[in-house]
Amino acid sequence: MKIAIDVMGGDNAPNEIVKGVLLAREQFSDIEFILFGNEEKISPLLDSNERLEIVHTDEVILGTDEPVRAVKRKKNASMVMMAQSVKDGKADACISAGNTGALMAAGLFVVGRIDGIDRPALAPTLPTIDSKGFLMLDLGANVDAKPEHLLQYAIMGSVYASKVRGIENPRIGLLNIGTEEKKGNELTKQAFSMIKDTDLHFVGNVESRDLLQGVADVVVTDGFTGNMVLKTLEGTAISIFSMLKDVFTSSLKSKIAAGMVKGDLTSIKDKMDYTEYGGAGLFGLKAPVVKAHGSSNANAILNAIKQARSMVIYDVPTTIKEAVERQNQK
Repeated sequence: MKIAIDVMGGDNAPNEIVKGVLLAREQFSDIEFILFGNEEKISPLLDSNERLEIVHTDEVILGTDEPVRAVKRKKNASMVMMAQSVKDGKADACISAGNTGALMAAGLFVVGRIDGIDRPALAPTLPTIDSKGFLMLDLGANVDAKPEHLLQYAIMGSVYASKVRGIENPRIGLLNIGTEEKKGNELTKQAFSMIKDTDLHFVGNVESRDLLQGVADVVVTDGFTGNMVLKTLEGTAISIFSMLKDVFTSSLKSKIAAGMVKGDLTSIKDKMDYTEYGGAGLFGLKAPVVKAHGSSNANAILNAIKQARSMVIYDVPTTIKEAVERQNQK
């Protein structure tokens, strides 16, 4: 298979992006990579061109660019050319750590939307205490949503959790302010009825306080709420580890204690790092598109490539299309 990479996207581009590609090339002999970006900056980072092709471009979509305008005007930007390679059939999947909005626009306008899917969804796998993780969507591709969109998110999430994550009959939860069926606003009430009336393993409403406990394998919500949940989890984790650092460096006694538990604290931090699960998939597109975290290091890029590879192997877009078609025929 061929995977296209936007080497110039992200805070640590191109160095960490290329390092991640080299790690993946070493681990997976069935992948060829097409690297889009500045060849003068990329070539010195390579040990060889084995299973690697560089497509040179000087144009880059910046984090400050307006997403849709940038995709339409910067036709030779590394991200846009990457998406175009997928549309043209030259690559099977693509990955970028660049501007999230621009990647969503490139996915929608260049790669294209699956017939039957109204709106694609941004879906990362987030950590849980038991290290199994859960898929959550939408986390920002669409600020607003209709009940039928949440139903489609549930179907797409179930397909991904089953095919890629290997979860048999994944549990689907609807994020709400309470677990009772009649809780929530009109969006969640209608979505509850629609999801309940499917063959999905729907466990009903779930509350945000239970997410890290693994209350469901897939959690669906609108993009506005989902993005706030994600940022809250990120901020909470950063704050907790910052407070722990302050405590363990406040005195000689605490520094000694810190030395004794350093390994345990590191394992907890690693457990809560959602980049270990890969990037955020853009579900609902005709080919796998993965958004890696903007601050991704080489290991995070490796995991995003693993994710994209699995989505290609299990042909997730086609499976999603077939599942939506079956639901629409009912």
